[in-house]
Amino acid sequence: MTDSQPPSPPSSNPRLQALLGHEFFAPAQWKRRLALWIGAILVALAAIVFAKASDWSFHLFQKMISYGAWIPLIVAPIVFAGLAWVTEGKLRATRGSGIPQVIGTLHIEDEGFRARMLALPIAAGKMVLTLVALGVGASIGREGPTVHVGAGLFYTLGRRFGFTDPKAASRFILAGGAAGIAAAFNTPLAGVVFAIEELAGTFEHRFSGLLLTAVIVGGVVSLGIMGNYAYFGEVEASLPLGHSWLAVLLTGVICGLAGGLFARLILLSRRGPLAQIGRLRSRAPVLFAAGCGLALAVLGLLTHNNIYGTGYEQARAFVQEAAVTPGQGFGIAKLLANVVSYWAGIPGGIFSPALAVGAGIGHNIATFLPNVPAGAVVLLGMSAYLSGVTGAPLTSAVIAMELTDNQEMVIPIMAACLLARAAASLFCPTPVYKDFAERMVQDFERQHAAAQAKTAPPDAAPSQPSAAPDDLEVVEPAPSGKTTAYEEQAASPGDTLPDRS
Repeated sequence: MTDSQPPSPPSSNPRLQALLGHEFFAPAQWKRRLALWIGAILVALAAIVFAKASDWSFHLFQKMISYGAWIPLIVAPIVFAGLAWVTEGKLRATRGSGIPQVIGTLHIEDEGFRARMLALPIAAGKMVLTLVALGVGASIGREGPTVHVGAGLFYTLGRRFGFTDPKAASRFILAGGAAGIAAAFNTPLAGVVFAIEELAGTFEHRFSGLLLTAVIVGGVVSLGIMGNYAYFGEVEASLPLGHSWLAVLLTGVICGLAGGLFARLILLSRRGPLAQIGRLRSRAPVLFAAGCGLALAVLGLLTHNNIYGTGYEQARAFVQEAAVTPGQGFGIAKLLANVVSYWAGIPGGIFSPALAVGAGIGHNIATFLPNVPAGAVVLLGMSAYLSGVTGAPLTSAVIAMELTDNQEMVIPIMAACLLARAAASLFCPTPVYKDFAERMVQDFERQHAAAQAKTAPPDAAPSQPSAAPDDLEVVEPAPSGKTTAYEEQAASPGDTLPDRS
């Protein structure tokens, strides 16, 4: 009879065993951390390259018009038409700012839909086509596209690391969008606030760590390469209590109304006076884009080439109270340039151009307030107009403060942003990004229900369509493969979108 093997003795250090069994050391947690760190680094590098390439592309345009201000009359319509034609097929998801696509993927957990909106070819195409548009003077920004690229990189990386669960993918998408806006502006706090207020619309402790990790790691990379800088430079502006606060009321109301009007113009709903423009673009998108390019070039001639590009230089001149500024008519002219550029359906964002419009309108308002510091009024105009356009007052306030490294204007900026959001709701009750995203979700659900109805047995009861939100204009069903969200693509549950290229 052989002796049985004695059981292995328990660990001599139970505290060490308990520590190693803690969630912090779990392999799954470290795999997620690794994916986040790599993703944040990639997004920061992509944002830096995109920013440098955008400056280079617009510099080429400025060099081109130095040979003749009439050149955009030929080049802009041709390139705008080409971009509209290219994005009629599989690259349709690259159109517009990209932020509604990100919001849509957070609400639609369909894997095929997310793959079409956030695939790496879409992210690469977004960057390249935006650079092409800036190369012919399009009045667009790179910040929205950077959010789209960041969400796409994080989503792809998360899936490569095995995070295929829809909820986990949503958190990666959200973290990527936050890292994108933070890296684009070098505004870490704005990245977190933007993700909570604009992308997710809520805050949960489960993804708070993801957001902070992505923004911090990306911020460290950007800081190491670009240094610590403010987007518009340090602005020494203040608004003393008293009659100077009239500037808060004026900028909040006027810039808010202008921002809401801009949002209503680019939405191109199927009802109201803009319906004809929307139908015209739906029938002939390429020719319509060429017309938009021609309109932009005409505006450029009338304004001595001031309305092209992101508007960064003009906004900086206003807020820094430079000796030479674009003039009193810049704000309205830039607003019109932003409208025709967005109507064209080409890739490009609205953040930087919106800041430029707000700076121009703020400069106009400052002329009626001679005893108030002009730089302070311009700063209020920038933040208020951005709040009116996006419907995100907290994000707009934080962005304005971080872009100018100004902490003295916290309360006036927040007050102006809140007033602007209220004023903008008269024209556009639903924030523009959410409006586009809601239409996208509705189109997807409608097409998904139609696909299910075709495969259902003949005696099956028809499913009831989901009701549209009260504050969203009900749009008529679009033909198969089309979208009722004019600027942002809606996708069907099929494998690929029809290729119209």
